[in-house]
Amino acid sequence: MTGPVPSTEELPPQSWDGVAARGGWRDVVGTLSRLVVGGVLLVAGGLKLVDLTGAVQSVVAYQLFPYEVARFIGTTLPVVEVAVGLLLLLGLLTRAAAAAAALLLLAFVLGIVSAWARGLSIDCGCFGSGGPVAPEDTRYLSEILRDLGLIILSGWLVVRPRSLFSVDEHLLKGR
Repeated sequence: MTGPVPSTEELPPQSWDGVAARGGWRDVVGTLSRLVVGGVLLVAGGLKLVDLTGAVQSVVAYQLFPYEVARFIGTTLPVVEVAVGLLLLLGLLTRAAAAAAALLLLAFVLGIVSAWARGLSIDCGCFGSGGPVAPEDTRYLSEILRDLGLIILSGWLVVRPRSLFSVDEHLLKGR
């Protein structure tokens, strides 16, 4: 004779065994979203940090800000990208980090759309230094679509920040 079936709250949240009963595919989607967006931001910011001059050049190439403002953005943005990326990879403050990621990515999309609409021929500088390129070397549409996809993943995490193997999960366990 078997005992009563445990509720989903009684299943251990840190193992794959409890995934199906606990949140199933939603937790897996959350985990993958967190790792993809966090990984992209960490790599993008890290590549800019090792070449801050190139990062500033990328922002200047958009021709949206006075030089001093572009320089500030170019030197600050990589640090923000790395910080948000690390928070997402760790699953710490996931909802807030995902909201910050979505806002960053929206700003990137708007910048790329602006450059495209004004006929600028630049590399977005998303993964390191950017700047002027030949018109046939621009990839505006694919860059916009990539960032929109990352915004969707970030939005998922804003609405449902729960994911597997996150610091948040362990901090909130028992609540």
